[in-house]
Amino acid sequence: MYLGEVCTAAGERWELQLKGAGPTPFSRQADGRKVLRSSIREFLCSEAMFHLGIPTTRAGACVTSRSTVVRDVFYDGNPKYEKCTVVLRIASTFLRFGSFEIFKSADEHTGREGPSVGRNDIRVQMLDYVISTFYPEIQAAHAGDRVQRNAAFFREVTRRTARMVAEWQCVGFCHGVLNTDNMSIVGLTIDYGPFGFLDRYDPDHVCNASDNTGRYTYSKQPEVCKWNLQKLVEALEPELPREQGEAILAAEFDAEFRRHYLQKMRRKLGLVRTELDGDAALVAKLLETMHLTGADFTNTFYLLSSFPVGPESLGLPEFLAALTAQCASLEELKLAFRPQMDPRQLSMMLMLAQSNPQLFALFGTRANVTKELERVEQQSRLEQLSPAELLSKNRGHWAEWLQEYRARLEKDREGVSDSDAWQAEHTRVMHANNPKYVLRNYIAQNAIEAAENGDFSEVRRVLKLLETPYHRDGEATEPEGAGGADSGGLSYSSKPPLWAAELCVT
Repeated sequence: MYLGEVCTAAGERWELQLKGAGPTPFSRQADGRKVLRSSIREFLCSEAMFHLGIPTTRAGACVTSRSTVVRDVFYDGNPKYEKCTVVLRIASTFLRFGSFEIFKSADEHTGREGPSVGRNDIRVQMLDYVISTFYPEIQAAHAGDRVQRNAAFFREVTRRTARMVAEWQCVGFCHGVLNTDNMSIVGLTIDYGPFGFLDRYDPDHVCNASDNTGRYTYSKQPEVCKWNLQKLVEALEPELPREQGEAILAAEFDAEFRRHYLQKMRRKLGLVRTELDGDAALVAKLLETMHLTGADFTNTFYLLSSFPVGPESLGLPEFLAALTAQCASLEELKLAFRPQMDPRQLSMMLMLAQSNPQLFALFGTRANVTKELERVEQQSRLEQLSPAELLSKNRGHWAEWLQEYRARLEKDREGVSDSDAWQAEHTRVMHANNPKYVLRNYIAQNAIEAAENGDFSEVRRVLKLLETPYHRDGEATEPEGAGGADSGGLSYSSKPPLWAAELCVT
């Protein structure tokens, strides 16, 4: 529900919007209400992303009431009453890629079309408003040529989107619902629903319980953002010729994503002086090692700041011990790779795949069956592995990568006249790019459960903590009650306890 906008003395423009305030004349069939659970998640995460330095909408307020609505939280036939809550959201604009799809012509498969199909006059008005208001430098540079102006606008949207998703990948953020209506026209992270930050590194992690096909997995986010930009190209035609828009997308997105991602990863690894061709391979090998060992994404990068490159760092044995402590335990891995299908169902699907491949293909379950076979195979390997053997394998994987990392750091330090100055800059850059705190699902869940019982103190504690995500010892301390009432004494920076390792949210 759009309230209006505020223009500040500094020339900033902020739109104010209520989410969850009830139905509007444009609502669909639902009640337009938001509940306390999802409101707290959106409130905390939008603020967490802002303080991580990632472009995002902001949360101004979160207000709950005694009114309730019925929600089936896990879509499992067990609905319950939840408190109605309203979030005040703030952004320069809430216009999205999907805002331009109201002009969409009839789909060749479904026959569905946008509500303003054929109204190019409105599309022109929208483009004029967006570019003159949010991209004034582009408007000024191309005032006499609308097509070139629109091309420059789309080029900048493409670059901002590429940089935004690169930032997501570098902090392990998964959005969960990356459709065109959840893509900001000014490159902001928008609409926090079933999001999640990676705990155990898994490139195929799905944070949305209803994403059965894995369309929005962590590793696919750049690809999906590019697909959404293609849909924006189509929605802007004829004001931007499709061929021209597609050429811009092909030339800009991948290059800008790779450039920004690698630049950020170099900083996360403390490579402050040189850029080498092998850096992308070093990063890829790091992520592969994290995947093989089930390492915690946030804590692994945080620990790398103390890798022994200076006299005051931990020794290598102690560092390896700290690093392997952030790897998944045997119990966590068995939980993560537990089979999802009934063995009889899997057997039937395999028989069908052999006897009638055409019919099997119609079910669209090939990827699911392949994934299930991988789980069964992995589970079998885990059953034959002892905790000591797992630890030994993990140490071997990490020792191999750390050897390459140490050699790369030495190259970065080569030729430096003041080694102490290099060490100080290396440490400063790593500390500024590797957060200690992110909004882990179990931390949010503990805060939500307390709030649902009328205690909002944990929400306030978590919010305060997320305002300084790059905390280092000596800079600040965790608030009392760290980790929440059900944390078992865990720090807010701890990897999740076993009960929360595969926590499902919606």
